[in-house]
Amino acid sequence: MAREDFTFSHALRVRWSEVDMQGIVFNGHYLTYFDVAFTEYWRATGLPDVLQQAKDGRELFARKATIEYQGSAHFDDVLDIGVRCAGFGRSSIRFLLEIHLGDVHLISGELIYVYADTAARKAVGLPDSWRAVLMRVEKLPPLSL
Repeated sequence: MAREDFTFSHALRVRWSEVDMQGIVFNGHYLTYFDVAFTEYWRATGLPDVLQQAKDGRELFARKATIEYQGSAHFDDVLDIGVRCAGFGRSSIRFLLEIHLGDVHLISGELIYVYADTAARKAVGLPDSWRAVLMRVEKLPPLSL
């Protein structure tokens, strides 16, 4: 995916506690980086945050997370994490993420969330208002899943 396809990015500096004995970011931390960037993306859209979703009794549940490694980050690197909504299903949302260090593409990822009734733990349809907001903020229109 082209870097300019991402309308949102979040800068994150690698902390000492996140590197392993090889001096590179331990692989599991990249999911945390994705989560941090996704949270900031969601905040930037103005859509209901996790606390409001909990009050409403409907929340996004993680369904799938993938990571593809092309390179490694090191202590004190400042990473640029791009996030974009790539598609919708009836109750699901698919996000693509990329981590760059300067012009170097290090990591690609995918997150899929399902919107569900919190008590019943059953999928429910995504609100049309959410779809409209996400369609408006993205450079490339999200596709149907």
